[in-house]
Amino acid sequence: MTDLSFYRGKRVLITGHSGFKGSWMSEVLLKAGADVTGYALEPPTEPSLFRLLSLDSKIKSIKGDIRDLETLKKTFDDVKPEIVIHMAAQPIVRESYQSPVYTYEVNVMGTVNVLESIRLSDSVKSFVNVTTDKVYKNKEWEWGYRENEELNGYDPYSNSKSCSELLTESYRNSFFMDRETAISTMRAGNVIGGGDFASDRIVPDCVRAASEKKDIIVRNPYSTRPYQHVLEPVMAYLMVAERQYHDKGLAGSYNVGPDEADCWTTGRLVSSFCEQWNEMMKADIAWRNVSDKGPHEAGFLKLDCSKIKRVFGWRPRWNVEEAMRKIMEWNQEYFGGGDVCGVVDQQIEDYIKGR
Repeated sequence: MTDLSFYRGKRVLITGHSGFKGSWMSEVLLKAGADVTGYALEPPTEPSLFRLLSLDSKIKSIKGDIRDLETLKKTFDDVKPEIVIHMAAQPIVRESYQSPVYTYEVNVMGTVNVLESIRLSDSVKSFVNVTTDKVYKNKEWEWGYRENEELNGYDPYSNSKSCSELLTESYRNSFFMDRETAISTMRAGNVIGGGDFASDRIVPDCVRAASEKKDIIVRNPYSTRPYQHVLEPVMAYLMVAERQYHDKGLAGSYNVGPDEADCWTTGRLVSSFCEQWNEMMKADIAWRNVSDKGPHEAGFLKLDCSKIKRVFGWRPRWNVEEAMRKIMEWNQEYFGGGDVCGVVDQQIEDYIKGR
């Protein structure tokens, strides 16, 4: 698993650190004693986990757009990062239908700019490009996609991430074969956890409705997704970044997802949410199946994670039920006006210790 002691004193640059997953990543690295620099726009939501954790005062937080190569390159020159985790993205499928040009600019040219900055740097030894499980051409089959399957996402978000994978491979082959820099791409499943306030994500949508004592509207309860707590991929990214830092031969593309039993339908996930929320809040929230006839989204999606298990001995630690309990724990503290930073730190410690 992840050796966080490796990160003590290491210079780590995270793009997209102001987002939900980037905030969890930043907090983990702070606890590990890393020298963390973040490069991102303002947090994409209000409220945001980034603000709740006061990360702007804990790390070097640089406000910047990854479409701005000049500013990004200057950041690399100033920070001289040893490890780069690229998480900045336009991450919402539905938004990609509304803003396809912006989505491609951020997810494709943004990745080009990160790779170009690494190419022009002499300090980076390990780079992880975070993509998505949606990079694969979805054939609606019932088994998990493997890393050697065809990359051809359907919608602008998914397709732009497929492009990000392909251009990363091109840069690796063209510029890094004879250099020490190790480069991997990582394709995570659907991430859930405390502190996510995004639109058009199922758990934040559930929390918003439930907190207003409204029924939860589910547009496709029969879709199947590889749900996992946010710490599962975050720790996996850090594990791969650390291991390939020592051994470039480990670099490649890796799926990060739950075991087969935790690939749930959306309806089952929301039912679990309602059950736990109602018990925690003494409420009576339910959900309703209401299609809004929105744009195409994949119906069935699983990942085959045998490669990362074989190469690194990685295993997921928390199943979906446990992930939902952690979400409830966070929200109970948040809506009670308590110490959400303390909850995040405690959950990180629990994950590391296998509790």
